Amino acid sequence: MNHKGLKGIVAAETSLSHVDGELGHLIYRGYDIQKLTEHYAFEEIAYLLWYGHFPNKEQLLSLKDALNHNRVLSDDLKKIITILPPSMDLMSVIRTVISAEGGYGNYHFPPTIAQAIKLTALTPSIIAFRKRALEGKEDVTPREDLNYVGNYLYMLTGEIPLPAHVQALESYMILTVEHGMNASTFSARVTISSESDIVSAVTSAIGTMKGPLHGGAPSGVLHLLDEISYTNDAEKVIRDKLEKGEKLMGFGHRVYKTHDPRAVALKSKLTHLGGQDEWLDLAMHVENIAIDLLKEYKPGRSLYTNVEFYAAAIMKAIQLDPMLFTPTFTASRMVGWTAHILEQASDNTIYRPESKYVGNHY
Repeated sequence: MNHKGLKGIVAAETSLSHVDGELGHLIYRGYDIQKLTEHYAFEEIAYLLWYGHFPNKEQLLSLKDALNHNRVLSDDLKKIITILPPSMDLMSVIRTVISAEGGYGNYHFPPTIAQAIKLTALTPSIIAFRKRALEGKEDVTPREDLNYVGNYLYMLTGEIPLPAHVQALESYMILTVEHGMNASTFSARVTISSESDIVSAVTSAIGTMKGPLHGGAPSGVLHLLDEISYTNDAEKVIRDKLEKGEKLMGFGHRVYKTHDPRAVALKSKLTHLGGQDEWLDLAMHVENIAIDLLKEYKPGRSLYTNVEFYAAAIMKAIQLDPMLFTPTFTASRMVGWTAHILEQASDNTIYRPESKYVGNHY
């Protein structure tokens, strides 16, 4: 049997998350994703993944303090960000600055949760500082009274974000914080399995996330929403695309054969925010029409919205520049990567898969 790309091969045992593509389930540490997005904050999910249980009040306060303390970029890291070529894409900037951070701390094997917190806290600050530097604007000092997501939006704009926007983006970031043995997570585990350091493992993951087949921005969904907003006729736009045989962006998933549980959870959260943002309302309107038309044009295919669909709506609502989409994904997935790195290091065997020679013999 051909297992190119290791598809279908179990490469590790994990207690962090489980992705059930057939039934459309996603759990973190045994908890269904729907429950987590409805009742918990990003910091609590991070604590759950790193420590294996939810924090009490004192533990949560301690984690927030640690994240606050580590948000501030050192002068050395700021200098590095500033001298990088303006043409350098933001994912490469994050990769380079995180790599440089490895020279300023004690990042030897084995990795620690304190190191995971440090790298997670730094990532939004790197993104925001670089964006504002490119715009010729002063950097924004982090605010300790804002949570991880709220402070990220604040550092990007210098303005206190709307609560509805924070809630929407926080839900998205919770839903993308971890997703099993995906390509970037696998690369992180491979690197740490050699008893390298956590910075090197995370750098491997960032480089993998940069690839368009993994961390690509939901630009196709944005174009769809823009077109529908302009014409104000969702059914006509979608029907025309299906008549032409075009792929409807934001629908269907290579893993989930039914509803994408992340899209379901995100929609549920956004429903509570209904009426507070026109783009979120438009997305829910488009989804209903699109699913009906997909059943008509592609019967039996079970095509439903994926997480990218509502991610695009959220990014549009909070006016996030498209160049920030994958970096924002990275800011959430840093928690999942580091949790996998810690798990791999705790019961480590170096990865050494076989390859099949198909070349010539002389």
